[in-house]
Amino acid sequence: MNEPHPESRSSVWRNPVMYLVVGLPLLSIVAGVGLVVVAVRSGGADSVTDPVRRVAQIQTADLGPDEAANKLGLSAVLRVEDGIVEVLPATGTFPREQALRLLLEHPTRQAEDLRLELAPEGPGWRLQQAVDPQHDWVVRLQPADGSWRLQGRLPKQQHAARLAPSLGAPPPGGDG
Repeated sequence: MNEPHPESRSSVWRNPVMYLVVGLPLLSIVAGVGLVVVAVRSGGADSVTDPVRRVAQIQTADLGPDEAANKLGLSAVLRVEDGIVEVLPATGTFPREQALRLLLEHPTRQAEDLRLELAPEGPGWRLQQAVDPQHDWVVRLQPADGSWRLQGRLPKQQHAARLAPSLGAPPPGGDG
């Protein structure tokens, strides 16, 4: 007679609070593992593709190619339209006989970067290549030997960009 009625004994799982007590910690573990997977797959946070040295806790990049382009007074216009990539010299004397390397870097996904070799054609250099206009591109232009470098940005939905050395203009009247 001391035994409770079978219906009065209820399962622990009939109480909805128990689902929270067990479910929330499990959900946080799954979310934490998911965040770790996303962080590992996204790669490094550094979007700079230049070789970088670390000296005394400071990152340094070689600006020699930019300085060389600045001294030569080089600048160019990149045109991307109708499946054609074209570079036209704007200022300075470019070596017309050699091909140029054009790097179009996607702002967030390195797998979508384009490395193109443009052959001399007409007044500039040209290649048939479709380029996605749905996002910005970081643009770098240089010869095969890397002796100089021009940089720029091709904004979303635009078909042309100015390429110039990343350093400022040379001082007037000197090679300073």
